[in-house]
Amino acid sequence: MRSSRRAVLGAAASLLVAGCSSDVLGLRRSVRVAVSWGGQELRAFHRVLDSLGNLDYTVEVVPLGDDISSAFGARSTRPPDLVMLPQPGLVPRHLRDLEPMPAGLARRSALWDELLVHDGTTYGIPFKTAHKSAIWYRPSVFRAAGLQPPASWPDWLTVNRALAQAGIRPLSLAAGDGWVLTDFFENVLLGIAPAVYAGLATAAAPRPSRQPQFAAALRLLGTMWSAPGSLAGGVQRSLVQQFPDAIIEVFGHRRAAMVLASDFAEPVVRQFAADPKDVGLFTFPSLAPGAPAPVVVGADVMVLRKPTTDDARDLVRRLAAPAAVDPWIKEGGFLTDVRLKGYSPELTRLAEQLAAPGELLQFDLSDRLGRLGDTNGLRRVLTDFLVKIGGRGAAVLPEAVDAAVGQMREVEG
Repeated sequence: MRSSRRAVLGAAASLLVAGCSSDVLGLRRSVRVAVSWGGQELRAFHRVLDSLGNLDYTVEVVPLGDDISSAFGARSTRPPDLVMLPQPGLVPRHLRDLEPMPAGLARRSALWDELLVHDGTTYGIPFKTAHKSAIWYRPSVFRAAGLQPPASWPDWLTVNRALAQAGIRPLSLAAGDGWVLTDFFENVLLGIAPAVYAGLATAAAPRPSRQPQFAAALRLLGTMWSAPGSLAGGVQRSLVQQFPDAIIEVFGHRRAAMVLASDFAEPVVRQFAADPKDVGLFTFPSLAPGAPAPVVVGADVMVLRKPTTDDARDLVRRLAAPAAVDPWIKEGGFLTDVRLKGYSPELTRLAEQLAAPGELLQFDLSDRLGRLGDTNGLRRVLTDFLVKIGGRGAAVLPEAVDAAVGQMREVEG
């Protein structure tokens, strides 16, 4: 699940209305859109709606934050017509609640067919793509230490050691948002065992703990998190630090060199960077010699709830047009897989990687594991793992890995 990162960017508490003004008698046609966004992202979405021009209906935006799944509940007297679902993995589980997408929309990457197309019918269209293998860093720190962005996992460990020895904390970790920990783990697992990763993502009853590569990924990840001096503020600060705070730690307070943060971090990076020119980005490196680098992908997907209306279909068509999102792209922190241009240099690189043939791309695994990947599943396992090993050295890893595997096995039942 990814909705928590929108909430921490400033969830809106009230219903916001966009488009044409509503009739004073409340009889005007309307389309209700449920979103998980808050703060800058919600404001940017309203600018996108404003750019659509005059509509024959009102668009009512309902910001649900972490409760976005309630959009599929039966309690609401006025359920949303259109849901911006931040978990594409939920689409197959809600097919009976969804209407097919309108025909003739802009073609997305075939990567999406696995989740969004069923029996030849498309039930979702990506609105906003997320590149979850991006690491933002301060180039000046690397230059001062004579370092380059890492090309492999061993390189990354070497970079971290060199920074720590120079008195610089390498990593700022937003462990307060558990999905950041799952993103880290997913990149490692995908990098060392793509077939296992894909198998877990598509299994009817996944059992991650039964795969030896699950423990192997924990050990590799543990080598980074357990290294003394690796985490800014140590485990204590990491555990309470949320996504924007971790970015500010690097670029505002400058107490760390880098942070794992998706493309949607860009507005926070730009807003708080003490030196706007001291911003760099590299992507998760290869985990094995000669192996491709992992690329974990997420998205906000448009889905139509049953029963739908012609107005809701019209809004989907308008929002699916490649040019519709220009206002958001201009603000930063937005990627879509139907275009490669118009982004900042950093996001252009991410967009090109998402479009490159032969890349090792997979969807966010925790979103596809259901309850096994949620707050009480993989997130909790990784949080407890971090507590056991954070900054304590490699000697603690064997026992901590065994405990994490056992804990995951209990979750699986």
